[in-house]
Amino acid sequence: MTHRPGPASAMSEGGPWGSRDDDPAGNKGSEGPRNPWTPPSRDEPGNRGGGPRGPSVIDELLRRAREGFGGGLPQRPGGRSLWPYLLAGVALIWAGSTSFHRIGPQERGVVSQLGSYSRTLTPGLKWTLPAPFETVSVIDVEEIRTIDLGSAGEESEKLVLTGDQNIINLGYSVRWNIRDPQQYSFQIADPDQTIAAVAESAMRAVIATVSLQDALGAGRNAIEAQVQERMQDILDGYGAGIRIQGVAIKQADPPDAVNDAFKEVSAAQQAAETYLNQAQAYAQQLAAQSQGESAAFDKVYEQYRLAPEVTRRRMYYEAMEKVLSGVNKTIVEVNNVTPYLPLPAVRPPQRAETTVEAPARQQGGGQ
Repeated sequence: MTHRPGPASAMSEGGPWGSRDDDPAGNKGSEGPRNPWTPPSRDEPGNRGGGPRGPSVIDELLRRAREGFGGGLPQRPGGRSLWPYLLAGVALIWAGSTSFHRIGPQERGVVSQLGSYSRTLTPGLKWTLPAPFETVSVIDVEEIRTIDLGSAGEESEKLVLTGDQNIINLGYSVRWNIRDPQQYSFQIADPDQTIAAVAESAMRAVIATVSLQDALGAGRNAIEAQVQERMQDILDGYGAGIRIQGVAIKQADPPDAVNDAFKEVSAAQQAAETYLNQAQAYAQQLAAQSQGESAAFDKVYEQYRLAPEVTRRRMYYEAMEKVLSGVNKTIVEVNNVTPYLPLPAVRPPQRAETTVEAPARQQGGGQ
């Protein structure tokens, strides 16, 4: 039966790896425990080929890694490596690419120094400290951005309550640009979401003060102006650095559930307005005609006051001319009556004939 030494005896012999063998002088364990990662020396029993002790396994792995990564790099005369020069070149390229910035005419550069605002760069070629000491965010301040809310393509309706307790489905858009790059970059986290929330709040507040007819088209311009002003006041209070360029209502319809009935009511209202307009136009025409006739009568009356007899005869002739203008006429004078006048022979068969007796000429009177 073979006796195996315990942990205590192994530690007593020189550690967990055991002690080295006896050297030629007979000193047992004179150099302490052997490193398991170091190959045996010539004098050790495990080294059959003899020779001095070789490098450790870790040193060999590091050497192979250096050869695989940069073993083929050129070296300066004298055997020194070019690694410092390569690192310096990379640092210079990095510094140059992150220190010079070209800012366009419509752009501004917001410089952040270690995360805090430093300054704003104007258009041109500008210089800053290399990253990460200073970073530049280039922003286009002249671009007009548009946000559509409640458009026809969206599935959900944007229902808004009017001032006369009616519900309307609105679709509108907001146009805006950047006024202050510093506030725009540091005051609001999500500009689009913030503008959309402010636009919806302002639109609901304005629509709640107008009637349904105004919201459908009669007062759209006033509504858009009020919403734009209210949005600008709210965003200025936030310090958002945004300028609202305009608000446009693209859709104003009743909800889908009552759309058909609303169209019928609208058609009836339009028909009623058409009839009222026609009646007003006819009334204005009659009024103008009456005024014209009244003015003409006043002129005739003035002439009658100057010459009553002449005016009466003239009015008589004009009236008879209007009455007898469409019939055949046979005039028989009082002082020149013939005993036989074949009236049926000269009268057309299908037209009525009117006999007019001319008034007797007055002796010594004028016509």
